[in-house]
Amino acid sequence: MKWSEKERIAYSVSTPPGEKKDTTLPFPSSYSPEYVETSWYPWWEKEGFFTPEINDRLPHAVNRSFSMCIPPPNVTGTLHLGHALTVAIEDALVRWRRMQGYKVVWVPGCDHAGIATQTVVERRLFRERGKRRQDLSREEFLKEVWTWKKEKGEEIYHQLRKLGASLDWSRACFTMDPVRHSAVTEAFVRLCDSGLIYRSEGLVNWSCALESAISDIEVDSKQLSGRTLLSVPGYQNRVEFGTMVTFSYPIDGQDGEVSVSTTRPETMLGDVAIAVHPEDPRYQAVHGKQCRHPFADRLLPIITDTMVDMELGTGAVKVTPAHDHTDFLLSQRHSLPRLTVIGGDGTMTPLCGQWLEGVKRFDAREQVIDALTEKMLFRGKRDHAMSLPVCSRSGDVIEPLLKKQWFVRCGEMARRAIQAVDEGQLEIIPHFYTKTWSSWLSNISDWCISRQLWWGHQIPAYRVTLSDSTDTQEELWVWGRSEEEARERAAGKYGVTADTITLTQDPDVLDTWFSSGLFPFAMLGWPQQTSDLRQFYPNTILETGSDLIFFWVARMVMLGTELTGQLPFKQVLLHSLVRDKHGRKMSKSLGNVIDPLDVISGISLERLQEKVEEGNLDPRESMVAMEAQRKDFPKGIPECGTDALRFALCSYKAQGEDISLSVSQVLSCRHFCNKMWQTVRFTLGVLEDRGTSPLDSMDQWVCSRLYSTVLQCEQGFERYELHSVTAALHSFWLHSLCDIYLECIKPVLSQDSGAGAIDTVHTGRGSQREKQVVRAVLYHCVSVSLALLSPFMPFLTEELWQRLYLLRGESGDSAGASLCLQPYPQSSQLVREYLVWPPAALSTAVHLLLIDCTRFDSSCCEMLPQSSTKAPASSRTFLGGNGPNPHPPIQQVPDVLNGIEIRTLRWPWQNTDIPVLQEITHRTGSMAGVIVMLEGHARMSLQEGYHMREEDVFPVTHSVEIACNDNKLSPMML
Repeated sequence: MKWSEKERIAYSVSTPPGEKKDTTLPFPSSYSPEYVETSWYPWWEKEGFFTPEINDRLPHAVNRSFSMCIPPPNVTGTLHLGHALTVAIEDALVRWRRMQGYKVVWVPGCDHAGIATQTVVERRLFRERGKRRQDLSREEFLKEVWTWKKEKGEEIYHQLRKLGASLDWSRACFTMDPVRHSAVTEAFVRLCDSGLIYRSEGLVNWSCALESAISDIEVDSKQLSGRTLLSVPGYQNRVEFGTMVTFSYPIDGQDGEVSVSTTRPETMLGDVAIAVHPEDPRYQAVHGKQCRHPFADRLLPIITDTMVDMELGTGAVKVTPAHDHTDFLLSQRHSLPRLTVIGGDGTMTPLCGQWLEGVKRFDAREQVIDALTEKMLFRGKRDHAMSLPVCSRSGDVIEPLLKKQWFVRCGEMARRAIQAVDEGQLEIIPHFYTKTWSSWLSNISDWCISRQLWWGHQIPAYRVTLSDSTDTQEELWVWGRSEEEARERAAGKYGVTADTITLTQDPDVLDTWFSSGLFPFAMLGWPQQTSDLRQFYPNTILETGSDLIFFWVARMVMLGTELTGQLPFKQVLLHSLVRDKHGRKMSKSLGNVIDPLDVISGISLERLQEKVEEGNLDPRESMVAMEAQRKDFPKGIPECGTDALRFALCSYKAQGEDISLSVSQVLSCRHFCNKMWQTVRFTLGVLEDRGTSPLDSMDQWVCSRLYSTVLQCEQGFERYELHSVTAALHSFWLHSLCDIYLECIKPVLSQDSGAGAIDTVHTGRGSQREKQVVRAVLYHCVSVSLALLSPFMPFLTEELWQRLYLLRGESGDSAGASLCLQPYPQSSQLVREYLVWPPAALSTAVHLLLIDCTRFDSSCCEMLPQSSTKAPASSRTFLGGNGPNPHPPIQQVPDVLNGIEIRTLRWPWQNTDIPVLQEITHRTGSMAGVIVMLEGHARMSLQEGYHMREEDVFPVTHSVEIACNDNKLSPMML
């Protein structure tokens, strides 16, 4: 990526926060993101432009609402490019609907992120005071977390404002604030009352480092191709993984043995059976027999089950129900006991015997292998490709453990979620995710919602102790919105008086995804029937990353339908994941994680390297990361600005394959920002007053291109294909407006407008009236384009529009003083304004043919005059240009593509020929072209020399470009 440092221009006027920026200052000579982005956001926010109440002040308001929640980012950290993509897409949709006159509410929120936040605070506590969480009481530790949250919690909101997100900050919520806490408690109690939440012993993903169960989404799968040494928290030396150990169990009462293979030999202390496939010929003779455990005085039955894979290992499987998900299912099917031999802290339990009790699990692995070798039962070890589950929060290797937890029954709720999609009540975009949705929900397991943390929503369930009870084994539980309610429930349930009951609240907290799953309605005040809930629920749409379709989206659908009786939203829009320019997943260890604020403001290589060193990476990973940064960003990252970043992110096709983001693409969008800046700078220099409607063909042409662009924006937004919207806007501004129209009108607006190639186009132009028309068309194109671009580039378009606004000299309600509240351009409105030209009976739209003549060779040039016999000799086309072999008869004029041809159009409903009204020629740069203005829905009869179909119909709503490629011309929709 090649780039040079651009001049940074600062907005030097002292503007109090919330006051409007002064745009009467001289127009800077070049675009500077720092200058443009200053002061606008505080003014928008103070004026209440992002609240739904502003709708009452809009003259173009419609009686429709649009509501959406932002996926609440974790309170712990900073935004990454995945967040930036989410904001860019969602804010574009929100701003578009707001400009259309919808009553819009986009609620910001922050997630308390139980595990992540507790981990961060624990690390800080140990680093600053040398204390562990367990050294404090729960209340003391939670005080530390809340203090940290107050210090750091606003950072994420600052970053969202920096990205220009037009969120309604008056409705901002935190998943542990009092309103949301009330919603979580209410949801838990209702689900318990309906039997959908229950307490049971089950196998969970356990992080020994955190000493907590974690959700599936917090488990990363590390793929190992064979023997690999990995760092594990709590171990000084690296631990070996990616090997398969084989050992034998002697058959009880007879000679012989059964060999089993495992990647976790330390768990053999919890083996309760050996399973083989009933059809495996190798083990037919041992069905129903027993093996003796070498380290425990118990027998292991040999059972048969079709779940066993005969091809894996020896074909015989050790069954450890308390430490393996498949083995747990086997224990249910065969009524096997479950022995827990690894504790929550990752050490071996007393069931293993004194020789292993208290030993760390991976240290015990080596001791077990040594003991098996000593007993002559060890049969070998070999490399084995495997997937290792790792805790994304702590880096610890996940240990499946059997724990008594609270679970949500998902079966019936999942069935309704599938049905909602199948029946069209809920639309998932892109639609190919529908099959994945149905498949995953059809095989869903019950959801463990208990977490052994201190930070989070403490479970509103209470263990009951009765004063006269002698049974201490059986657990008695009640739940309630408060301890008083729980006590009343317990008294009624067990037939005792309230004063004989002792309640102990469950110390566990709820899974963060449980509270996040309530967000679409909890953010609107549920369980209270607030006006927001009545007006904005269900939400219009949910937009989020495709990686959250099950862990968040599915749970919102299930919980929302169950608790409110309605789907939480009508559509789900999923965007792809953001990867680096090489297609790799962004990872701190690879050095390819990009902070969006670094792209916005720019950053030096030195500072990038410092940020790596300030992180918590392993020294070897830091070296790899820093080397990658030196290779990808030798000069650092240039200042690109918020608008360029947003526009670049929305320019990728977000619905489909993952996005490989390159900073060079963002830099290219910054250049586009500068092009916009210079265009408006030129426009302001030539505008005096606005004239009448466009009359000349070139004016009509650029308006037809604008009409086509507005139409593409409408269609792209409605389909949520933002990449097509940005492509249309980029093409119009850069090519139609700047490369062609501006170059055409510059001589007209100058004093010396009587010479040059453009005079061939604008014959006789240059009068004061014609100048007024050109200014009117230029103003119209620029102002409409700024409105079209506003949802993607809020800062730059506001800055430029405000300067045009000053030129108009209008005043009034402050709601009309911002571009973000102007009506979004509509194609139907443009048709009413200027697309009806005489003759009225035939005119429905404007079409154009842009022919690139620079690549024509002599053979192509020869064919056209020969086939143009219908036209008068005086009006046949003379094609010329910069082709490699221009044909001698073709007249060439320096810097002018000269020639006119009258062609024939046949209207489908008439048997008459109508001549094309007009053709104009134009030359820009090194490209010569013929621009043909057509009226109506025409069927064109084209010469064979163009190698096109004999007759082509060009729809009313599109323009068509004919591009030359190897002497063949093919239609291409713009």
